[in-house]
Amino acid sequence: MKLKTLLVLALVLAFGSTAMATPIVIKFSHVVAQNTPKGQAADYFKKLAEERTKGRVKVEVYPNSQLYKDKEEMEALQLGAVQMLAPSLAKFAPLGVKEFEVFDLPFIFDDYAELHKVTQGPVGAKLLKKLESKGILGLSYWDNGFKVMSANKPLKTPDDMKGQKMRIQSSKVLDAQMRSVGAMPQVMAFSEVYQALQTGVVNGTENPPSNLYTQKMHEVQKYVTLSNHGYLGYAVIVNKKFWNGLPADIRTILEGCMKDATSYANLVAKKDNDEALAAVRKSGKSQIITLSQQERAAWKKAMDKSHKENVGRIGADIINEVYAATGYKP
Repeated sequence: MKLKTLLVLALVLAFGSTAMATPIVIKFSHVVAQNTPKGQAADYFKKLAEERTKGRVKVEVYPNSQLYKDKEEMEALQLGAVQMLAPSLAKFAPLGVKEFEVFDLPFIFDDYAELHKVTQGPVGAKLLKKLESKGILGLSYWDNGFKVMSANKPLKTPDDMKGQKMRIQSSKVLDAQMRSVGAMPQVMAFSEVYQALQTGVVNGTENPPSNLYTQKMHEVQKYVTLSNHGYLGYAVIVNKKFWNGLPADIRTILEGCMKDATSYANLVAKKDNDEALAAVRKSGKSQIITLSQQERAAWKKAMDKSHKENVGRIGADIINEVYAATGYKP
């Protein structure tokens, strides 16, 4: 009898230790290269999470659309096939949360200080809260950077955009932005852009320099205009059911990891974009065009009508809250 009891206890202990040794797996999928700001920040979050939970959490990062393309990843998160994403903010309108398209309005942020008043303030938190009804929790915003325009012709004035087929993310605001200057917007998955530029399916694109450089788009674009007309950022999101089901202590640790990864992400974004632009310039494959204040003002004036056209879509309240936070004057 004593031997039987010891055997049972041994089995219980063995099972318990095995269960404890099985880590919680977080599959973190994204669509950009590992050496972009988002790619580096995802890897940094993985490092922090695994270290601080002492192996109780394992983060598997899948870059470069290895698991899912742009249009597929959100559904995969909602179904629980992946646990964490960092999609660009333009991806939330197709979910029915159109207010996120306020980030796509051209020239709405002049610099990072203005931007962070929104992403790190009450307006940003209010927007993330709207995702919960979709089974999604928003954890943080990560910068990518301010966008430049590229094409195979010089883009110095709004008139230069007429007839240009420009790749955009799926966003009605970006569509309106491009149409406001006579361009023909083309929605396309990020992973398909290089080939489309190479073959002439599209003439140009808008991207932060880090995306332009790491995807080698500058090799198939003759000109890059430093317009800084729009912002590209991400929201780090998780499957709500998965996150709420985590042990409380693990969740607290991961929230701390995300806070530190966000600071890291934003520093890396600024540094990488500066370095990427320098590398594009050094390559000699694209000619860099710097706009004067007057030229930039002309672009802003031409694209400003896309703000007015999207008030009904985004919501006057959200737009006015962002205006108030940044000091934007229509």
